[in-house]
Amino acid sequence: MTEPVRLAKVLAAMLNCSRREAEQYIEGGWVTVDGVTVEEPQFRVLDQAVVLDPAASLLAITPVTLLLHKPAGVAAQADGQHDHERALRELLVPASQWANDRSGIRVLKKHFTATELVTPLATAASGLVVCTQDWRVARKLKEDAHLLEHEVLVEVTGTAKPGGLERVNRADHGFTFEGRPLPPVKASWQSENRLRFALKGELPGQLAYLCESMGLTVTAMKRIRIGRVPMGQLPPGQWRYLLPEERF
Repeated sequence: MTEPVRLAKVLAAMLNCSRREAEQYIEGGWVTVDGVTVEEPQFRVLDQAVVLDPAASLLAITPVTLLLHKPAGVAAQADGQHDHERALRELLVPASQWANDRSGIRVLKKHFTATELVTPLATAASGLVVCTQDWRVARKLKEDAHLLEHEVLVEVTGTAKPGGLERVNRADHGFTFEGRPLPPVKASWQSENRLRFALKGELPGQLAYLCESMGLTVTAMKRIRIGRVPMGQLPPGQWRYLLPEERF
């Protein structure tokens, strides 16, 4: 009985190309086995029909950036803990791509490997997080973290102290947090129980602290914008590609 053979070996023989080129075609999503796209060079085939897409290219796979609407309760901390990474990875799968993603990018399994979480978000919070393979995006979001404005919606309970919101909005508000003075923020009421904050260099716990200074208790938070990139209508638990024209 004939033993199954690695797909890369079969394709290399079929195309009379190198094994590495065959692997590039496969990882690029250009090869089907019995009509089904296979992206693993080590996939074993016996007598199935192996077909290379006529549009196949050996160009390197372009690094991508994924924008995810993280639901509350999912950890997204850039601390290297495997549990956090696994929880986030469970959302970054082809099936969770937003149907309205207009990037036109072909989804590849390679897009979900070697991505870096560059905008951590508290487990209890929901909203926009960024995972990227692009070193330029990663450097921008990390090195300019103190300059990029985040927009956050905060649900609160309680009765605001007179003048509390006005003080928070003053450039010389005088608030310190974890031993450091806080930069100015912009805060406004969006509804009876919802505040909108726009701030740079957000620190974990900072918004809860500011709300407490106003006599309010935070019940939920949602980050809806990072720099110039809004979350928009992206549904919870779904992701989309960063568009070429979008800049943080």
